[in-house]
Amino acid sequence: MLFNSYFFIFLFLPVTLLLFFFAAKWNRQWALSVLLIASFIFYSWYNYHYGIILFFSIGVNFFISKNIIKISAAKIKKYFLHLGLIFNLGLLGYFKYMNFFIQNINSLIHHQINLFNITLPLGISFFTFTQIAFLVDSYRGLVQEYKFLNYALFVSYFPHLIAGPIIHHMEVMPQFEKSTIFKVNHRNLLVGLTIFAIGLFKKVIIADYLARLVTPVFDIHSSFISTTDAWIGALAYTFELYFDFSGYSDMAVGLSLLLGIKLPINFYSPYKSANIIEFWRRWNMTLSRFLRNYLYIPLGGNRKGPVRRYINLMITMILGGLWHGASWTFITWGCLHGLYLCINHGWISLKKVLKISNHGGYIVHHTSKLITFVAIVIAWVFFRAPDFTVAFQILHAMFLNIFTDPFSWCFLNALRFFSVEKIFTVIAISFVMIGFLPNTYQLLSRIKVALSIPKESYYLSILVWKPNFLWDVIISIIFVIDILCIQSSSTFLYFQF
Repeated sequence: MLFNSYFFIFLFLPVTLLLFFFAAKWNRQWALSVLLIASFIFYSWYNYHYGIILFFSIGVNFFISKNIIKISAAKIKKYFLHLGLIFNLGLLGYFKYMNFFIQNINSLIHHQINLFNITLPLGISFFTFTQIAFLVDSYRGLVQEYKFLNYALFVSYFPHLIAGPIIHHMEVMPQFEKSTIFKVNHRNLLVGLTIFAIGLFKKVIIADYLARLVTPVFDIHSSFISTTDAWIGALAYTFELYFDFSGYSDMAVGLSLLLGIKLPINFYSPYKSANIIEFWRRWNMTLSRFLRNYLYIPLGGNRKGPVRRYINLMITMILGGLWHGASWTFITWGCLHGLYLCINHGWISLKKVLKISNHGGYIVHHTSKLITFVAIVIAWVFFRAPDFTVAFQILHAMFLNIFTDPFSWCFLNALRFFSVEKIFTVIAISFVMIGFLPNTYQLLSRIKVALSIPKESYYLSILVWKPNFLWDVIISIIFVIDILCIQSSSTFLYFQF
C-alpha cells in the first residue's frame, strides 16, 4: 500500500485512527493490536506472501532475543546471537542477493546456472536491520524483556516499515507504554497532517516531475550524450532522490505523530553539508547510525590507528552500498563514499599536524560545500545508472565532452521533449529549495515533532510554521494540490531497497 494513494489517505488511515483511539478507551492492548493488524494489512496489501515472511521473521527473532535475554551463560547467549545473525542475513541474502551471486558465478565460470524466481519483499532491508540491532542490544544487556505484541508492532509499525526510518527499540518501544498516545491530541493531529502534506508535496509535485528529466538521460541507448543532457540528468536525479526519500520520511514522521508516537528524522538538509562527514550526519541518518553502531565501531572504528580506521570506513561503506541493492554500481557508490570519508578524515588529520585553522572564512566554506556537492552528484550517477557503461558515458559527458566536443553544451538530445526554459526553471527551483529554504524540521522548529532533531534555529523566523490562519490556508492549499496530483504519482524510489 502506498502513502501517496487515495485508498490510504481517505480510507485506510482514517479507519485505523478511529479504531485505534476507540479501542484505547477500553483497553490499551486492544489499541496496540489494532495497530499491529493494520500494519500487516498495509504490508500485505499487494502480496500476502510478504506478510507471511514478515511474521515468520518477527517470530524467529522474538524467540531468539527472548532466549538471549533470559539465559545467563555467555557461550549460549553468543550461540543464540550468531543463530539470529545467520537467520537474518540468510533471509536477506536469499531474497536480495541470491540471483546477483549466481549471475557473478555464471560470468566467472562461463556457465549458465538458472536464476531463481524470487520476488523481493518490500522493506526487507529495513526490518532486517531493525531486528539485528535488537538482537545485538539484547546480547549486550541493553534490552529488557518485552511482550510479543510490543515487539511485533515495533518491527511492523506501518509508518516506517517499507522505507524507514530504521527505528531503534530504545526510542520507540517505551512510547507504546505511555498513556499519552492513547488519547486524541489535537495538536499532534494538526502538526502530523502538516508534515504529511509537506512530505506528499515533495513526492508528488517535485520528485515525480524531476523523474521525467532523469529517465531519458539514464535510460538512453545512444552513443552520444551531450554535456547539458548529462548535467541535467545527474542534477535532476540528485534532487529527485532527496525529495522522494525525504518526502517519504516526512510522511512517516507525520503519520506516526497522528498516533502520538515520535519517530527519528532521517534527513536534515544534507546538500548544505560542507564535507562528506557532515553529509552522512544529515543524509539517511538512521542508516548512518546503524552502520556506525553495529558495523563500524564493532570493526574497531578509529581505536586501532588511522590505517585500520580507513579500512573500517571502506568496509562499512561498501556494505552500505550493497545494502541498497545487489549490483556492482551500488557497490561502486559505496566505494566512492568510503573513499570520500577517508580523504575527509585524512584532511582533518593533516590540518591538525600542520596546525591549519578550521575556520577558513566565507569563500573557503562555500567552496567546500560546492566540492562536496559535486562529489555527491558523481556518486549518484553510479547509484542510478543501470550499468557501468551508462554511468561512465554520463560522467564522460559531464566532465570530458567540453574538451573533446566544446559545442556539446548546446545540444539537448535526450531531453528534446521538454522546453529549455522549463528544465532550467525546475532545476533552479529545486536548488533554491534545498540550498536556501528551511527543511521540514526547521520549518516546525517551534514544536518537537520528532526525535534526533539537531538543535539549531533557522535564520528566517518569518518562515517558521505557526498554528495560525495563514499557515492553515497554506497547508490546505498544498494538501489540495497533493491530492489532485496523486493519480499520476509513482512508487517511492527507496521501495526497491
